[in-house]
Amino acid sequence: MGVPFVFLGMFIRKKKNISGSTSVQLILKSSGKYKVLKTIGCGTTEQEIQKLTYLGKQEIERLSNQSKLFVSESDTIVDQVFSALENASIKTVGPEIIFGKIYDSIGFNAIREELFRHLVIARLVFPLSKLKTVEYLYRYQGVFLDIDAVYRFHDKLNNKLKDKVEQIAYSHTLKTLQNNISIVFYDMTTIYFEASDEDDLRKTGFSKDGKHQNPQIFLGLLVGLGGYAIGYDIFEGNTYEGHTLIPFIEKTTKKFNLNKPIVVADAGLLSNSNIKTLQEKNYEYIIGARIKNEPDLIKDKILDKQLEEGQVMRIKKQDDIRLIVNYSTKRAAKDKHNRERGLKRLEKQIRTGKLTKSNINNRGYNKYLKMDGEISIKIDYEKFNTDQVWDGLKGYITNARLKDKQIIENYKNLWHIERAFRMSKTDLRIRPIYHRLRDRIEAHICISFTAYCIYKELERVLNKEKSTLSIKKSAELTQNMYQITYTLPESKHTKSKLLKMDDLQAELYQIVMKNY
Repeated sequence: MGVPFVFLGMFIRKKKNISGSTSVQLILKSSGKYKVLKTIGCGTTEQEIQKLTYLGKQEIERLSNQSKLFVSESDTIVDQVFSALENASIKTVGPEIIFGKIYDSIGFNAIREELFRHLVIARLVFPLSKLKTVEYLYRYQGVFLDIDAVYRFHDKLNNKLKDKVEQIAYSHTLKTLQNNISIVFYDMTTIYFEASDEDDLRKTGFSKDGKHQNPQIFLGLLVGLGGYAIGYDIFEGNTYEGHTLIPFIEKTTKKFNLNKPIVVADAGLLSNSNIKTLQEKNYEYIIGARIKNEPDLIKDKILDKQLEEGQVMRIKKQDDIRLIVNYSTKRAAKDKHNRERGLKRLEKQIRTGKLTKSNINNRGYNKYLKMDGEISIKIDYEKFNTDQVWDGLKGYITNARLKDKQIIENYKNLWHIERAFRMSKTDLRIRPIYHRLRDRIEAHICISFTAYCIYKELERVLNKEKSTLSIKKSAELTQNMYQITYTLPESKHTKSKLLKMDDLQAELYQIVMKNY
């Protein structure tokens, strides 16, 4: 017997029924006995049960505040109004109030597709499959959609809306960064599919998610300072990520008329051809360096310097290209931890006999493996111990006309784009993708990209208002913001009213209303 709310001997009980539903009842305790005063209703989901519980609390307050023992005419009328209420009378409106407001403020309301709006907001609050999204919209928003209509919409969405979505996102980012996009950050990630068969877009290849057996695509993302979105593109799953940088940057800068921004990218995009092309096209760049792959002469210079915490060294490579290296004790501790963790994983695999000749390669920590005779594989501990001299060292290849420490600080901003991928993969659940057709895959990414833009804008205003709310917590709060619709018994006018919010919900609501 649950007792979540008690007043003058009255409390709410949630009773499980044989059918699997839950009845919410108003119980009176008198002289040690319990009496069912009223059954508020039955619900099958947590949301429905919460709504009924809220109505039950209101009923207790109404009964407890009566100044007379007899029921007045006004009380009877109110009671009749409540008796006429159904589950459909109470709707979850938080997602539309919060995320819909931000959607409009960014400018996405210029897209005259109501279905697109519904799918984006649903992705923010309940990032589920399309079928589950349809169920959510019907159950909590009162919007009925046919699943086939959703798929047909996906078939036409990408070609129709991608450019407009990117233009709106770019304009918002430009405004947010006060018309200054002088530096951009580019990175890629893999997104895998549950289906096992390949096609012209979905290919098996090196997966950053460790799903090498699953077909995948590459998603390239370009953001400004702070992680604010500029544009994105999709590439075949077996594409070498280094080949995507130049075409993507060229297409994006041309589309938005960017004035040759400084391009920042991680070491996965470092190649001689990329650097040569960036130079030829007069781009400044900052790219993560693989210092252990440098010529011996340069490696010796780096190690001979014996850098200490915060120290930086510069090595001229050619013309205006330079290699910058710095040392961090925090990074050294992380590098050591990762190496030791990788070693333990290899040792465990050797004990279980899971390693074969095919594992002898230079990927990750497999470089510490070596053949011992024809069939035995062992760990090269000497190589493992030798590698520790590189702990804490980080390199950057650049031709940018910035001070060395500015180069390092700007590169550190890449964490925003890495976080963007984490948010997309976890909070927005962009993966795995269950679609098979290219148009639907691209539409799914377009919806997720739009949702990410809204996520970032909410994060910005929360930080601006110094709120302790996270964007994830904010999304959860919207799920329990309700509106009740009722009909006045005399005039028969139908009205809607927001139900009272708790303190955190009220804080979020006030922040959004204040800023938009």
